[in-house]
Amino acid sequence: MMAATKIALPRASTVPLHTPSAPALQGKTTESTTTMVIGSGFSALAIAAELNRQGIKTIVVDSSCPLKQPTAPPTTGGISLAALSERSEIVRLLEHYARRNELDIRPATQALDFTHHDGDHHDADMAASHQWRVLTTTGTVTAHSIVFTRGALSQLRKVLHSVGVSTASDVRTGMHVLGLYLVGVGDLAVPTTQEILHQAKRASHSISSRIAAMEMGQVAAIA
Repeated sequence: MMAATKIALPRASTVPLHTPSAPALQGKTTESTTTMVIGSGFSALAIAAELNRQGIKTIVVDSSCPLKQPTAPPTTGGISLAALSERSEIVRLLEHYARRNELDIRPATQALDFTHHDGDHHDADMAASHQWRVLTTTGTVTAHSIVFTRGALSQLRKVLHSVGVSTASDVRTGMHVLGLYLVGVGDLAVPTTQEILHQAKRASHSISSRIAAMEMGQVAAIA
């Protein structure tokens, strides 16, 4: 595995993805969460549900660049009608879970800009627990980790490029260092239902482990 120190992160980097209109800039609020999910649909619901089961505070917003409709039918890897029906049923259950557990899902809110703060930031607590600052159409959200889904893949690429992660060999290490995750993208154009659920589970466990390690480090520093 490539050493994390090979990824050089700037003190603060902003990734402009969209210029909000003047009305969108008015009345903005600032809030914080542990994890922010960028995207919508099955993948966003799956990771939001897994994070909630881990007890991790999460806000789900949409991407600023919705997924374009393909000009040709995508390669689905032979997903059957039965599999598509199974996915629809799981989405229905996830939506019910989201309502019952009052998950913070904001489909009308879009992510616009991303700013990363490394450990040298003047506010050490903020840098450790909320290393990302995300500008949305309704306000600013600070977060420890960010999960991107398939519809927000182009935004993830821009974020990685802005901090010097430009080669495929650096992506996995770079994402781990930055607290970034991707759910809903696989070898197939449309990942299987089970693959997306496994990705959501792995990402939520990794985020939970990172948070636990961070909290242990803060306790050790105090002691």
